[in-house]
Amino acid sequence: MAQRMKRWELSTPGIEALRLVEAERPSQGVGDVLLRTQAVSLNYRDGAIIEGAMGSPWNGALVPGSEMAGEVVALGEGVTRFAVGDRVIISDNVGWIDGPKPPDDANHEAVLGRLAEYAVAPEAQLVRAPVSLDAVAASTLSVAGLTAWFAVVELGAVRAGQTLVVQGTGAVSLFAIQFAVAHGAQVIVTSSSNSKLQRAIALGASDGINRVDHPEWQHRVLEMTGRRGADHILEMVGGDNVARSLEALSIGGRVSIIGLLGDTTLHAPILPLLFKRATLAAIAVGHRRALEDMVRAIDHLRIKPVVDQVYDFHSAPEAFAHLRRGPFGKVVIRVAD
Repeated sequence: MAQRMKRWELSTPGIEALRLVEAERPSQGVGDVLLRTQAVSLNYRDGAIIEGAMGSPWNGALVPGSEMAGEVVALGEGVTRFAVGDRVIISDNVGWIDGPKPPDDANHEAVLGRLAEYAVAPEAQLVRAPVSLDAVAASTLSVAGLTAWFAVVELGAVRAGQTLVVQGTGAVSLFAIQFAVAHGAQVIVTSSSNSKLQRAIALGASDGINRVDHPEWQHRVLEMTGRRGADHILEMVGGDNVARSLEALSIGGRVSIIGLLGDTTLHAPILPLLFKRATLAAIAVGHRRALEDMVRAIDHLRIKPVVDQVYDFHSAPEAFAHLRRGPFGKVVIRVAD
């Protein structure tokens, strides 16, 4: 008889449609690893997917969750990179090991199906978890952490003496603060909440701008930088906000397009882009080698991911509701110890 497990799934969009069901436990094939899921970290896109807001066709039952940490419990034929008992996290981009762009056959949609007691993944997709973090903290790294690392360190090459502007206090933004500060850069944070700005400053940011009090926040950035502008801006909003980011940018600066919290389109004048020789880079997570680099850096620097709240496996709907409210940092579901 096949072994069974529990998993969360839904057949129609909406948090209220989530159901905890019993299903057959997956089995590993050639080159695969069977994992016991320990923790699943929720991202903005996870909430958007289950609400039906990502534009993908709904085809049968969907098991949500992509960012996870787990323990290796069985190996498929030919697996050599891992052993039973290893603690691992899963890279989000299947097949993108290294290089400037994903291969043509890489996945172009979010990996799903992790909000279950067991999961199967190709060994090439796995990375050893940091030794300095438990499963809850490690589960936050492969999407939110790597997106920030790829933007700020891998492509942005942050260094001492630079100024980085981080928009908002979501998980990617908080990771970006920690990575930039660890590399000696100064960080300016924008937010609509003074309390969240204070918490971001406690993480190492040098200044905060309340964008409700200062809707034209770019002027405050220019004042804070002596009119020079920021070297790098993480654009999380989209729409007309991109024009503000360009105005706040230094000559030769970089804008990393990461979020679409305000608008799914970009509206910006061309002349400032040309005059400043600005670089606009779209960031969508990153490759496995960068994730391995980030894990080593986290162990060396002792960086601790910001976790807002941890829910047990049976409380997944409450966790998604918390995500909808806008946490400070990550919302994590603990599946097993």
